[in-house]
Amino acid sequence: MTTVRIIGAPTDYGANRRGVDMGPSAIRYGGLADQLAGAGVETVDAGDLLVPRAEERDPDADAPSEGKAKFLRETADVCRRLGDEVAATLADGEVPLALGGDHSIAIGSLSGSARDAEIGAVWFDAHADLNTPSTTPSGNVHGMPLAAALGIDEFADSEWATAPGLSPENVALVGLRSVDEAEAALIRERGFAAYTMSDIDERGITEVTEEALSVASAGVDGIHVSLDLDWLDPNAAPGVGTPVRGGVTYREAHSAMEIVDETDALRSMEIVEVNPTLDQHNETAELATELAASAFGKRVL
Repeated sequence: MTTVRIIGAPTDYGANRRGVDMGPSAIRYGGLADQLAGAGVETVDAGDLLVPRAEERDPDADAPSEGKAKFLRETADVCRRLGDEVAATLADGEVPLALGGDHSIAIGSLSGSARDAEIGAVWFDAHADLNTPSTTPSGNVHGMPLAAALGIDEFADSEWATAPGLSPENVALVGLRSVDEAEAALIRERGFAAYTMSDIDERGITEVTEEALSVASAGVDGIHVSLDLDWLDPNAAPGVGTPVRGGVTYREAHSAMEIVDETDALRSMEIVEVNPTLDQHNETAELATELAASAFGKRVL
């Protein structure tokens, strides 16, 4: 039987809205353990990483080399520790499920998952998360995790950020609908497998997800799934910090996660950007638990 180890990473250092640090608690409260039990997997809850509040940071801590990236040192500390937890989980034969927190935690998840293996990654997100400290319009690191993991530009020498076993050829982005100009140029330049909502409209969620997983899983030891709840339409997932209209539906999201399970290649996963202060009756957190269950095998019949 598969054992899933839940690791909370309650950070909002990478986001532009407070409250996302309460995401792990909201997801647990939303019934994550019960949902995963319904999928037929055992769970071990490792608790939360200790993340100091942003107000406790040194106001002079930022270095000029960090460019416009906010809280980069604090993010690096969280991601180093999360990477160690993910790597230890895999070494114990369990599947790590990291709970954010904002999407910057993916830097840690990916670095830990790719530490001793070749992996692919599927990015279910409205955003590409391929900005760097020099291209970011906002300075928020939750818009940079994929660039960091791939060692792009300023991240090339960041040992805490890069995922050694992750190749751009095995990265697929699904459901894009808000991409910055520099990110779009990078996608074209590097040839990432990128699927917009228009692709999903034209081809259907099944075909797009199957193709994305085929790209991610080609010649690797397993895949990492990064699930940002703003991938869904705000009508289905209102409790996110950067909502974008026109996302996938509730049913499309479940279909995609069911296809993830069918590949039998899931190595690691994170669920991010659930912000209970913006949610309605915890419905986004509850949806996150349902989608996790689908990714780990829960079905109607």
